[in-house]
Amino acid sequence: MRKSRMGLVVAALSAATILAACSTDGTVSPSATTEPDTSAPPAETQASGEWFDQAVYDEQFEQRSATFEGDPETPWLQYIDGPTTDTAEWATDEAMRVCFANASISNPWRQTGFITMQQQLAVLEESGVVESMEVRDAGDDDNTQIADIDYFIAQGDCDVFIISPNSTAALTPAVERACETGRPVIVFDRGVDTDCATTFIHPIGGYAWGIDTAEFLIDNLEPGSNIVALRILPGVDVLEHRWAAADRLLTEAGMNVDDFFTGADPTEIKSIITDALSSGDVHGVWMDAGDGAVAAIEAFEDAGAELPVMTGEDEMSFLRAWEETGLTGLAPVYSNFQWRTPLLAVEMIANGEPVPSEWVLPQTPITEEERSDALAANEGMPDGHYARFGGSDLPGFPEAWQDR
Repeated sequence: MRKSRMGLVVAALSAATILAACSTDGTVSPSATTEPDTSAPPAETQASGEWFDQAVYDEQFEQRSATFEGDPETPWLQYIDGPTTDTAEWATDEAMRVCFANASISNPWRQTGFITMQQQLAVLEESGVVESMEVRDAGDDDNTQIADIDYFIAQGDCDVFIISPNSTAALTPAVERACETGRPVIVFDRGVDTDCATTFIHPIGGYAWGIDTAEFLIDNLEPGSNIVALRILPGVDVLEHRWAAADRLLTEAGMNVDDFFTGADPTEIKSIITDALSSGDVHGVWMDAGDGAVAAIEAFEDAGAELPVMTGEDEMSFLRAWEETGLTGLAPVYSNFQWRTPLLAVEMIANGEPVPSEWVLPQTPITEEERSDALAANEGMPDGHYARFGGSDLPGFPEAWQDR
């Protein structure tokens, strides 16, 4: 039997029952096995809203300081200790046929992750764990992805399903149908309203992003400072969660905050910043993704205004602009290396090893002290690349990510 990279580490996962809280996407999330952080804002300052779930917020607040099991040098294999799924029934010495229903590769984050996934696949094909991976791309369309999953089920040729859902509620029945085949189902990135999957893989989440970024702005600005929040799109759960957490903390801290949807359009971003500066000083800029960060910085420069305290993302364009301008910044992370983890979970399943039922991966922002190292490690990568892609040990590095 082949040996998994996690080896006996996951075999030692605790079977202790962990208190669970229902997440906004309907999945059940085990709490972090750490004591609550007593510096958490009081509950009365976290009033519920359309996109705010107090229980999940509290859980992700704690998970930011949780102890992650496994080697920090391979964060794509780390996890928060919790319940596991027994996979012994699927153990095999035969190479497995993987069927991957992907929401899309329509943005740089997903493109970076899919390249990493392809390089991990090559390693597992070489070692005989995986025979092949058939990929169907839904192009960000729920109906297309539902049809893709049903196609995989009908052809009856999948040893394991991997699904990155386009949206939560719409994809839930299709994921449940995949589970009903009796084959292992791995869901990652976005969740669904069922716990039937063998494992659900994701970084800590959007609330953690919002907390990290809001705390950074609060620590570096005075109460009463003016903050412009640049948001990409409404109605996308992970983005809404980022803002729901940040908005509450910034408001409680006495900041003056105006938020705008930009569609990640550089022209729109420049217009918003220019209009805000014409009305007074802008001390801080909050973003729910790195797209458009350069445009925002350029708007300050064009106006001859002092650069703001700013949060962006670990996308290379922001990291480079941050380095060049010397602004006070933070690069929050929605760990792109998670695209490796589903295939490594396939390897564990082939070995009959238990996998975390909810596999929560580390999600650690890049600070100013870490920025230079992040830039050096990703030298030569395109601006749309993500620093925490986790693929530098894979065979195609660096060309596969450069030649996209």
